[in-house]
Amino acid sequence: MLIYGFIHCTNLVSDLPWWRLDGAVLIMLTHAGPVEFLYYWIHRAFHHGLLYTTFHAVHHAPAHNEPRTAWTHTFAENLVFFGLFFVAIGAALVTRTLSIGSLTMYTTYVDYMSVLGHCNFEIVPKRLFIIFPQLKYLCFTPSFHSIHHTRYKTNYCLFMPFYDYVYGTWDESTESFYEAALKKADEQPAVVHLTHLTTPESIYHLRLGFSSFATMPLATKWYLKAMWPITMVCMILTWIYGKIFAVEQREGINHLIEEAILEAHDKEIKVLSLGLLNQGEELNRNGEHYLEKFPKLKVKLVDGSSLAVAVVLNSIPKGTTEVLLSGKLSKVAYAIATSLCHRGIQVVTSREDQYEKLKAKLAPEYRTNLLLTKQVTQKVWLVGEDLTEKEQRSAIKGTIFIPFSQFPPIQVCKDCFYLNTPAMVAPKSFRNLHSCENWLPRRVISAWRIAGILHALEGWNVHECGDKIFDVDKIWEAALQHGFHSIPAHSAA
Repeated sequence: MLIYGFIHCTNLVSDLPWWRLDGAVLIMLTHAGPVEFLYYWIHRAFHHGLLYTTFHAVHHAPAHNEPRTAWTHTFAENLVFFGLFFVAIGAALVTRTLSIGSLTMYTTYVDYMSVLGHCNFEIVPKRLFIIFPQLKYLCFTPSFHSIHHTRYKTNYCLFMPFYDYVYGTWDESTESFYEAALKKADEQPAVVHLTHLTTPESIYHLRLGFSSFATMPLATKWYLKAMWPITMVCMILTWIYGKIFAVEQREGINHLIEEAILEAHDKEIKVLSLGLLNQGEELNRNGEHYLEKFPKLKVKLVDGSSLAVAVVLNSIPKGTTEVLLSGKLSKVAYAIATSLCHRGIQVVTSREDQYEKLKAKLAPEYRTNLLLTKQVTQKVWLVGEDLTEKEQRSAIKGTIFIPFSQFPPIQVCKDCFYLNTPAMVAPKSFRNLHSCENWLPRRVISAWRIAGILHALEGWNVHECGDKIFDVDKIWEAALQHGFHSIPAHSAA
């Protein structure tokens, strides 16, 4: 941006020819000489003492390389490195040989090679180095730079390893690691989560959008609103050429889910988590539709309801003798009500239709714990979708709202406490994990997603969808054993 800004402000482009060969050659030679040489020594300096801890450590912070890592630098580093890149452009500029073509090619080269070095998989074919053996001094590979990110004191070059060979910092394992990377089979994940965007601008919160946004819950920024014209154009193009807007129709979304399930089946994935919006009684009978259509599925489908139930039950304060249940009934709601009545805790509802539906699900000996009343005195509310503002305002001061829905209710009462939707904090061993849902804190994952992870970790060879609820106590204990834990009270309130 600094280079582009300088060129724009100085009005250079309007005076540049489209192409000059001598300028392109000068840029290449200047890059191979001064730029690569200076970068090598500056990069080595950044790996020592305070320079590393103050400036360069952030670049090495990610556990695994990925394309965005190429530009993960402190502002001071960016100034230095972009200043170096401008040396080549400046040489052509001073000699009046710069052209639009050479400027475009060089900036594209820098961007492409930076991303290539951090893509974390090897794509440079061995045949190139067989045909041109000296190429190994002029072009690095993703595996070459990956070694630098694991061993730190070797392979310092920018794009050309020549200076690593000259000054003895070329890592001895470079060639063997390159060979191994080429032969390495594709890794198959054990769990696949189905997910999609919730709002048009939420795409900017993906790591391919603005990576910094991925580290925090969804938040609207003024510059995102300024980008709405671009967002709208992309959305219209996706609507025309893509399949994402098939979610407007039940058959369309089910077809997309079926494609994902069959792909996971073919790739021998262990577990497919249906996520949040990809399940429901009206949509696909909580996933039962797919089991009936594909009875020989190897991949196990998990809707995660059991852990959602467990999280809600363990969020209810100890000593509670009655709770109010309100909002749209769901598979999770029925399971919670049944479990509470079995435990001798009274479940109260103010909606007559809900009372009849819940009563039909309960065994006769437990129906005495299900009550219908218009007087709201309970201080613990279990709430789902369709909870109205009027109902919330009837709550007494200090009431605790515990959602069993996938999405949080609109908070109306300022004198009450609202907990998060069923979710847990991920173990510290989880790496490269950012904000999983728009409304949850960082490193907090919805229970519906965690359930899929637990099924894979524990090797449970069963489906959890349809009317089936997995063992609630068993999955809760498994979650704790694997390092998941409840959201702290100050974060949940």
